[in-house]
Amino acid sequence: MPSFQISTLLLTLLLAIGLVFFLRAASKDRTTVVDVQSPRPALEVLEGLSQWLEQRGWVQRGGDAERQVLRYQATVAASAPLALLLSLLGTIGAGCLGLVLRQLQPTLGWWPLLLALLGPLAGLVYRRRALRQEGLEIRLMSSNESGGSTIRLRAHRDELIALELDLAGPLELASDGSLLSSPI
Repeated sequence: MPSFQISTLLLTLLLAIGLVFFLRAASKDRTTVVDVQSPRPALEVLEGLSQWLEQRGWVQRGGDAERQVLRYQATVAASAPLALLLSLLGTIGAGCLGLVLRQLQPTLGWWPLLLALLGPLAGLVYRRRALRQEGLEIRLMSSNESGGSTIRLRAHRDELIALELDLAGPLELASDGSLLSSPI
């Protein structure tokens, strides 16, 4: 067996492994905790946060008055364009693997090309793993007499970034900026 065929097979298998790791990363839990400050009174900030969350489809699921915690929950849907892209990449990758196997074992005929039919499974796996219940927790850390407040938010990283971008102006929310500067 020529070495170029073996190297082509190895590269194709590495692409398949990369797709598996991408699927795992795309549906990974990215819960993060961030503290935000506002010069506004705590009640005003909490009401603004609650309204914003309800507009985005979050439902309040209780809390703890002693710990000053509010809990919200929402169903997070998978991205349809990403599921389609992963299905397409899976189909192309499985078809390439079929072609490589056909080159390595010509006696198999064209049967290895049927591996391309497994490609849409990548999109289905992503959709199933990405569709889940997400939680968001708001905890009042401090409220000083000058009207300012500090709130700790625990939620999915993307939701915290959207919250920081959307409410930085109206509620004068400010954090340490780590969410917006992080490359991941």
